[in-house]
Amino acid sequence: MTDSRLIKLAHLLVSYSLRIKPGDWVWVTSQPVAEPLIREVVAEIVRAGGNPTVTLTSDAITETMLRESSPEQLAWISPTDRLLFERADARINILGTDNTRALSNVDPAQQKLYGQARRELSTLFMERSARKEVRWNVVLYPCPAFAQEADMSLRAYEDFVYSACFCDRDDPEAEWNKLYQSQEHIVAWLKGKKQVTVKSPNADLTLSVEGRTFINSDGRANMPSGEVFTGPVETSANGWVQFTYPAIRGGREVEGVRLEFKDGKVVKASAKKNEAYLVSQLDSDEGARYLGEFAIGTNYGIQQFTKSILFDEKIGGSFHMAVGAGYPETGSVNKSAIHWDFICDIRTDSEIRVDGELLYKDGQFKI
Repeated sequence: MTDSRLIKLAHLLVSYSLRIKPGDWVWVTSQPVAEPLIREVVAEIVRAGGNPTVTLTSDAITETMLRESSPEQLAWISPTDRLLFERADARINILGTDNTRALSNVDPAQQKLYGQARRELSTLFMERSARKEVRWNVVLYPCPAFAQEADMSLRAYEDFVYSACFCDRDDPEAEWNKLYQSQEHIVAWLKGKKQVTVKSPNADLTLSVEGRTFINSDGRANMPSGEVFTGPVETSANGWVQFTYPAIRGGREVEGVRLEFKDGKVVKASAKKNEAYLVSQLDSDEGARYLGEFAIGTNYGIQQFTKSILFDEKIGGSFHMAVGAGYPETGSVNKSAIHWDFICDIRTDSEIRVDGELLYKDGQFKI
């Protein structure tokens, strides 16, 4: 029997997050392990009058492709992919895997080439999203591999995922509307502000948000969500951050990351684990050493680090920053093949001031 919370999640994604209407072309991407959620999402899309196209792959297939392809093959873009990025009305990416470390032994240079080749498509998609030509959502299916990463049993992890999405409540959409209202107060206060300062045992950083827009992330583009974010002025970041949580990308776990900024650029990067991989990604292209995002996590229902950025970046009492591509709707003009988030706990002896006014202290908003 299908878990009622999974059915609620599928309905929430199609009705609330993506707002599918008759005639919409909806691109669903995932892996076979997530078939139960894929099936329910497709059913909801069809009931809403949408037309689904489902693309399935696997980490094992991706590993083979990255290992065996020549540079010319890595640079090739499928005409099918190009058409979907250009024309789909909505996209939902359902995360699922059999092995979270499947790509950990792939040559980073191959991953870098593949990412650089697809930068054109990711930039196009972000620009279409900013123009509201396409809606998108990223969601996670609670499968055994993700549960193991989080050091949980599958049952406990399912409870965690569905609770974070409010799908254990009678009316999940009503709960997301409440979160929207609480975050809108923060976004309104930040409008027109110019300079952000973060002081913490783990950070001493200033950056400009002058002319930039803060976004209320309320479950439309990520499920779950719970953050307010913007794209900082590209040349403005100065100072350093010692990130307190591991950063995971391409099947690799990079721990103890410390980034130092001068005039917006990462001028020094170090890590206690997988430092060479960190540096290789920061050298992906000219935009990879500049910030594309600054955000504050607002989901206090997420307190456990699970090694899934979809959840971890929303932890209440944290802030995160992404190097690489920025979201055009924030005003960011930074372009890159990467968008890599790094998370820092600020629940102790920490504050965020904006134009000198106290916004946040020790994990709580003060406005």
